[in-house]
Amino acid sequence: MSAGEPLRLAILISGRGSNMLAIAQACTEKKIHAEVDVVIADRTQAAGIEAARNLGIPTAVVPWKALDTREAAEQVLTDLLVAHRPDLIVLAGFMRILSTPFVERYTGRMLNIHPSLLPRYTGLHTHRRVLAAGDAQHGASVHFVTAELDGGPVVLQSRIAVRPGDTEEAISGRVQKTEHMIYPRVIGWMSDGRLAWRDGKPWLDGRPLESPVVEDFDE
Repeated sequence: MSAGEPLRLAILISGRGSNMLAIAQACTEKKIHAEVDVVIADRTQAAGIEAARNLGIPTAVVPWKALDTREAAEQVLTDLLVAHRPDLIVLAGFMRILSTPFVERYTGRMLNIHPSLLPRYTGLHTHRRVLAAGDAQHGASVHFVTAELDGGPVVLQSRIAVRPGDTEEAISGRVQKTEHMIYPRVIGWMSDGRLAWRDGKPWLDGRPLESPVVEDFDE
């Protein structure tokens, strides 16, 4: 990326793409100095593909289940990324576990958002697990992607209180609203040069980020 040019994004989705839409809106409204160069889904039925097309964003599909192996699917994905040359790969509800060689190829240039206060509750059904455990707080985490599932360094977390009588649906909705704010924010930090990957770790404002920034959304 040359100085002054927007950060070029490739956004990977599997479903509705609500975070993709929040990021695209932030780009359109010039809240962040970035542009969505392509939206890639792992299935043709992903609703977010049509939503991206309606915004005039180029789209592509990697038919994951139709391909024989993960390696074959990742090769198609790699070819698309090579063609588009994004500065940053953004996983936004992309429900595929990527191989170690693929992740290592893009180390420091790939972000993910996960609906929990990592390192708690990696994997699926985080809202259900939070409620079952009786936790007082919940949230979402934006992190760099590493080979360990949901295990990369966390940059920014949103935090909300778990309310008495909360249901899985209710708490999911509140967490998702915070996701739509913190994900564009982290991308904006990267486009502004505030956030970078250096010496195998994230640096923020010229210093190693030893622990994530936490924003409390109940204040």
